[in-house]
Amino acid sequence: MPLFQILTEDSVVNSVKQINFNLERELQVLVEKNLDTFFSARFIASEFSTGELHGGRIDTLALSEESNPIIIEYKKVESSRLITQSFFYLRWLRDHKGDFEVAVRKALGDDVEVDWSEIRVVCIAPNYSKYDKYAASEFAAGIELWKYRLYDNQHLYLEELFSSRQKLSSGNKPASNQENQSSNQVTEFSIEDHLKDKPAVIIEIANKLREYISSLDENIDEYPKKHYIGYRITRAIGSIEIKTKSVKLFLKLKPEEVSSNIDFYRDVSKIGHYGPGDAEFTITSEGQIEAIKPMIDLSYQNNS
Repeated sequence: MPLFQILTEDSVVNSVKQINFNLERELQVLVEKNLDTFFSARFIASEFSTGELHGGRIDTLALSEESNPIIIEYKKVESSRLITQSFFYLRWLRDHKGDFEVAVRKALGDDVEVDWSEIRVVCIAPNYSKYDKYAASEFAAGIELWKYRLYDNQHLYLEELFSSRQKLSSGNKPASNQENQSSNQVTEFSIEDHLKDKPAVIIEIANKLREYISSLDENIDEYPKKHYIGYRITRAIGSIEIKTKSVKLFLKLKPEEVSSNIDFYRDVSKIGHYGPGDAEFTITSEGQIEAIKPMIDLSYQNNS
């Protein structure tokens, strides 16, 4: 894809040349040093051995901000081997959760808990064949295909081409194949689980918030967890917790970004809570939603 640099105020442009990394390792190091920026993730390990029996090495292991395991594999050329390797490592991780949890404790400390309800496998390459995309869509949940472009002006373009994450909506639980059911043994949650037995006014507030957040971008992924409903594109935007007397909205904002006119906000960056986002807004009436919309917009802009 061509990239152009604007050179003058007269709108003269120059074509920026596309290049590539000399070594795959250069791409890997760049991603690992910027995991939080690219994927809102924490680094766990590089070149992680799967043991003598399996004889493999996972390029990068990470933990998402929702505490889900992430495998990242790289190729500097188009290669179907990337997809088959990713399937192999996904299966290995499902069968060796204890090894991953040991690595997490070593990297992040003993108080970090892993959420096994989802495993993300991120493939990063310059391109993919139609067969790769078909295989990713048919045979494994959690696979993400990312395309990169490197330019000679030191700009990097990174785009998600495909993700098998299921978008969840009211009344739908995520589709899960037999392999997932037998390997993960996890409980799936729906929007109904969060709305169940809640007062009508709270359900209305929650649904209006859900509708507004989802309307910002068709690519926003709404995913119910045990304690919250999360929202993300490539990075998390925020989350909501539906209580009996209020709906708590958590957004990824810094304290200085929050409007001083909002009196139902507090900074929970140093307080334990479940979902992504350290700016907490406790909403008890529909009228408060209008006041919070600019904050939702800002969190979306910061993290999309």
